[in-house]
Amino acid sequence: MSRTEIRLSGFGGQGIIKTGYIIGEAVAIHDGKNATFTQSYGPESRGGACAAQVVISDEPISYPHVIDPTILVVMSQGAYNKYVPGFRKDGLLIIDEDLVETDEAAEGLRVLSVPATRLAEELGRKVVANVVMLGFLTAVTDLVSVEAMRKAVLSSVPRGTEELNLKAFERGYEYGQQVAAKGV
Repeated sequence: MSRTEIRLSGFGGQGIIKTGYIIGEAVAIHDGKNATFTQSYGPESRGGACAAQVVISDEPISYPHVIDPTILVVMSQGAYNKYVPGFRKDGLLIIDEDLVETDEAAEGLRVLSVPATRLAEELGRKVVANVVMLGFLTAVTDLVSVEAMRKAVLSSVPRGTEELNLKAFERGYEYGQQVAAKGV
């Protein structure tokens, strides 16, 4: 792996920033690669646009910011509208299919969809949709090992929610394995 750039996007309250942090921890601490993590968000703490950017590399990272992401994870329509136009044609676009409708901007892109919010609701807590998305991302890419991501999830979530978050991760991972098995 050379340099892989990931942008995660959605709105405040979805755990987008936490998701980026968990990916960075999994890669850098548990898988021994190099990673940087940056974040951006509007003045609103909940409901406003936000994004997390992660750069992963086997080599030292000289520039820590995402310039041209190879993977774009979108968990809101506003984020889709902002980031998908102009997204590289050879990139991977992952959407929460219950919150995002694609249009002509996604034509020609490799698009994978997961009902992350719905799967989280089935577990009883919509708030773990970001962890469902992490499981899915882990299953459909080779960015990070499953074990490293599990460890990072467990060390990053609030005490007392470890079991729920691990179930959310596994639910997303299983869904991603099914999608990957179809060769999509």
